[in-house]
Amino acid sequence: QVQLVESGGGLVQAGDSLRLSCAASGRTFSGYIMGWFRQAPGREREFVASISRSGGSTSYADSVKGRFTISADNAKNTVYLQMNSLKPEDTAVYYCAARNSYYSGSYPYQYAYWGQGTQVTVSS
Repeated sequence: QVQLVESGGGLVQAGDSLRLSCAASGRTFSGYIMGWFRQAPGREREFVASISRSGGSTSYADSVKGRFTISADNAKNTVYLQMNSLKPEDTAVYYCAARNSYYSGSYPYQYAYWGQGTQVTVSS
């Protein structure tokens, strides 16, 4: 089992930055693909970014490419999502997820473990 706890959400203005953290515990953290998803009210949960166990392979949704950066610190069992140039449409609950696989995935069903989520609100 893997337990995930997100933190770092909050209320910011358009153009500001935030860094989300996801602390993992349980099974060997370095053996998983870690991902960030988000869900806005009335919308389906959508992929934001993922990172491989080594940190050498990352993937991003087109909507955040160039603005968000995912990174991992295996020594701290923590994954980060640095979000810059935030827009009101980035407002959502952000979830950290883990997938026991060699391959990345961009669909929620591909991830077995989820955190409780952290709210990010971007005002215009």
